[in-house]
Amino acid sequence: VFQKWVNREISNFDYLIQLNTMAGRTYNDLAQYPVFPWILRDYISEELDLNNPAVFRDLSKPVGVVNEKNAKTVKEKYISFFRYENFEDPLGMIDKFHYGTHYSNAAGVMHYLIRVEPFTTLHIQLQSGRFDCADRQFHSIPATWQALMDNPNDVKELIPEFFYFPEFLENQNGFNLGQLQMSKEVVNDVVLPKWAHSPEDFIYKHRKALESEYVSAHLHEWIDLIFGYKQRGPAAVEALNVFY
Repeated sequence: VFQKWVNREISNFDYLIQLNTMAGRTYNDLAQYPVFPWILRDYISEELDLNNPAVFRDLSKPVGVVNEKNAKTVKEKYISFFRYENFEDPLGMIDKFHYGTHYSNAAGVMHYLIRVEPFTTLHIQLQSGRFDCADRQFHSIPATWQALMDNPNDVKELIPEFFYFPEFLENQNGFNLGQLQMSKEVVNDVVLPKWAHSPEDFIYKHRKALESEYVSAHLHEWIDLIFGYKQRGPAAVEALNVFY
């Protein structure tokens, strides 16, 4: 599979799906759901220029430190993590970590897929029989990216649906997802980047970005973090990539 990918005989999307499968990730388990990278950082331009390297996320860094400003906080947490996370660890049994949450978990999958059954019902069950408050819902792609940039504790990567399934961006079932506290905006369809004119257009351009020359040249850096040698040990510490 690796050699086929290197030879450009299979797409980046197909390679990532096969890597997830080999790693034991599956659509049948929300706790081990396939994980895909955030690949872009430009969600505000009118047009998306895939020939400009500046529109892409730095794939060599965990999403928690793609914003350089967060690196200092993340390093400090590793040095004295119990003070930051209020961890009681009198026996010294808990290994140090940079992030107290994870880049892929069941709640994160439900967060993205809240508008689509059976994930809607699963989300409601998780929230004790109701929708979570509107401000914590997945309501905007630009706002979600900005929250990742501002908060080193939010480290959610993406799910494969961002590259092929426009329906998850629409509230086709008309669920009452509430309204945002500050703006009073009703949460309905997901707010798209300016360069996307519809959910289908977003998926088309996002998939095109995944298969772009820039991502093809740098995807291995992200794979090292998630599936490769930077998952644990000294290389993970150096890459600010240690998870609780």
